[in-house]
Amino acid sequence: MRGLSQLTAGIPLRVILATFALGGAGGLLAMAAGLPLAVLLGSMVATAVAPMLGLRFFGQRPAVPQKWRFVLVPVIGVAIGAGFPADFLTQARQWWVTMAALVLFIPLAHALGYGLFRRVGKLSPPTAYYAAMPGGFIESLDMGEKAGADMPLLIMLQFLRLILCIVMIPIGFSIAEGHAVGSSAGMVLGTGAPLTALDVVVMVALAGSGWFIAAKLGMPAAMLSGPLLLSGLAHATGLTEAAPPGWSILVTQWVMGTSLGVRLAGFTKAQAGLAGLLSTLNVSLLLLIALGVALLLTTPVGEPVSAIILAFAPGGVSEMSLVALSLHVSAVYVSIHHIARIVLTVIFARYGQRFITPDT
Repeated sequence: MRGLSQLTAGIPLRVILATFALGGAGGLLAMAAGLPLAVLLGSMVATAVAPMLGLRFFGQRPAVPQKWRFVLVPVIGVAIGAGFPADFLTQARQWWVTMAALVLFIPLAHALGYGLFRRVGKLSPPTAYYAAMPGGFIESLDMGEKAGADMPLLIMLQFLRLILCIVMIPIGFSIAEGHAVGSSAGMVLGTGAPLTALDVVVMVALAGSGWFIAAKLGMPAAMLSGPLLLSGLAHATGLTEAAPPGWSILVTQWVMGTSLGVRLAGFTKAQAGLAGLLSTLNVSLLLLIALGVALLLTTPVGEPVSAIILAFAPGGVSEMSLVALSLHVSAVYVSIHHIARIVLTVIFARYGQRFITPDT
């Protein structure tokens, strides 16, 4: 029984199953409504809003173990790796342009967010500083707690940064293109050939060993970056042509959306109101800057505007990579930029924190 309790994080299994059913229903309704990135957004909204309206399962608020979604993140990595183009190195030579822009974008984004949270939100300097970090969710919370930040508000602001990117980007693209985008239905990864038992074994091995190696090396977002790089190497060298089927990406959207939604439901209305306003202003500003960068650099970097916007969006690396897969843009380009964004954000934040004091 102890083993089962650890697996479910102490949450009754019937509550977990009911919560995932709620998320699945939300995803199906969103698909039927033709919404962008339907399964992810639908499951997330359903599991966030329903508890706020009083829904309980067996006397408990909807909940799922957060670690369960981590098991599916390597699926995204393997899928992205399967999309490594034959001329990857040739394309990557052009990416230095946006990589260099990223070095300028990150401190600018951090400074603008800090100013917004201080002047509009009247937040304390430590809370504003670590909430404004445009990446490194766990690192921002760790540094913020040590610096005396308002932790409930910091958690909410950082979490909404991830959520709003997931919501605003597909909707924005849908408005720009005049139709819903982001469905994984019919997605063909790799060659599209039927998977064999050997293909499945190879992909599981790439996912597990890639995650393990990346974690041992201390790579950022190890559960994504390791499988991505190992899968990319295996596909680029012709060792395999296997790729996760499209339905596995839908399942990943469902699990991730449900997991994110139940976390959003745990905050008070007062916290959610202030954090929602500040995060919406902050994320909107950063996405507008990302749009400007994309329009300016799309020709020299050789990537479409949508891919560059995603590469600079201040969302989570796993979530933005999943959005890239669903929007059929270069997930390899997007993921590599997001891994670099996390590393650079933490480096800049650690350097700048010496100038932030409670009395600033």
